[in-house]
Amino acid sequence: MNDKAKISRALRDGSRRSFLKKSAVVAAAAATGPWIVNSLAASKEVKVFAWVDYVNQDMIDGFEKETGIKVNLTTFGSNDEAEQKTKASGGKGWDVIFPSVTNRANYEDANAPGGIWLAPIDEKRANLKAIIPSFLRDSIALGAVYRDKRYLIPYDWGTEGITFNSKVVNLKDAEVSFGDLWRPEVKGKVAFRQKSVIMGTGLYLDSTGVVKSNRMLDVYKSEEDARRVWSAITVWIIERKDWFGAFWNNATEATSAFKDAGAVIGQTWDTTGLLLAQEDSAYKYRAPKEGIITWLDSVGILAGAENLDEAYKFINYILTPKVGAVFSNKTGYNSAVAGFGDYTSDTFKRQFAEVYRPDVLSNMWWWQADTPWFAPMRSEFVEKISNA
Repeated sequence: MNDKAKISRALRDGSRRSFLKKSAVVAAAAATGPWIVNSLAASKEVKVFAWVDYVNQDMIDGFEKETGIKVNLTTFGSNDEAEQKTKASGGKGWDVIFPSVTNRANYEDANAPGGIWLAPIDEKRANLKAIIPSFLRDSIALGAVYRDKRYLIPYDWGTEGITFNSKVVNLKDAEVSFGDLWRPEVKGKVAFRQKSVIMGTGLYLDSTGVVKSNRMLDVYKSEEDARRVWSAITVWIIERKDWFGAFWNNATEATSAFKDAGAVIGQTWDTTGLLLAQEDSAYKYRAPKEGIITWLDSVGILAGAENLDEAYKFINYILTPKVGAVFSNKTGYNSAVAGFGDYTSDTFKRQFAEVYRPDVLSNMWWWQADTPWFAPMRSEFVEKISNA
């Protein structure tokens, strides 16, 4: 059984609560009085570079109150943006960063110290015992470890499926498909991220025999296979460019596609559909029968970090069950911290049960670790779709 299959098996093992309680979280109380901690931390700061919705104000307020360390937050909207800015700054300017674990290879650079713009994690300082063991273990194959050193710690996982307005598009939960993006009645009203739609549509075309790709795993197999598969999918999508409604590249843009640009269906991250559904029950977020696209995001430290002590304090703070629940309740994403489910809201629990049925958890499609050709070649075809 491969690593992705192990994760899927762990996810479908028992109820939501039993899965999240598979490992105990060991929390050590600080022996030093809070007045000493705050005194030492006075005027200290930690510079954080995170996805737009990954570090919310409640988390910042809690950390600053507990430690006296100021959080200086900068946000990014995509892995590409984070990678480009990190390289442009020479791995400096921030301390903590939140890459997708599968993108770790994109931080490798001959000009970087140690060949990578990330710093190896000091496992004596980072509370790795807080992480659900299966995620910590399986993150190795997904890219967290480089040259026998861990550079990234699992932070959260989530999915990319289909968000739709059920008043306009009538879909049965078990029959939702990536192919529904191309139904006649949604022409001109579809929202998607170009770099993802070639994967979702690829899964659909593979399932129908139009473009065989071994469930899109061939794009990781070789440059030749990747070009064959993506070329055929891109041609198929461009032939249907009249279906394009709105492109998105971050969670804010995805939500705007539905609220402002008239989209009635789209391939989106879970946060988009789940938060829209909280505002209007007509919206639904569901898993395509071809397999919901699943990702694992992480937290790490940049090679040029100047505030190491503060960085480890911040990381250990966000890797606690209560803070994990604050994050999940706000976003709909799933914390990788053991025990966070004990503190999530009833709404979060209900939506998880609606989306992640047993048949969904047994059929998840995981993003793989990037290969040297993956990102640059995908960008080539993304540009063709964008300019169609």
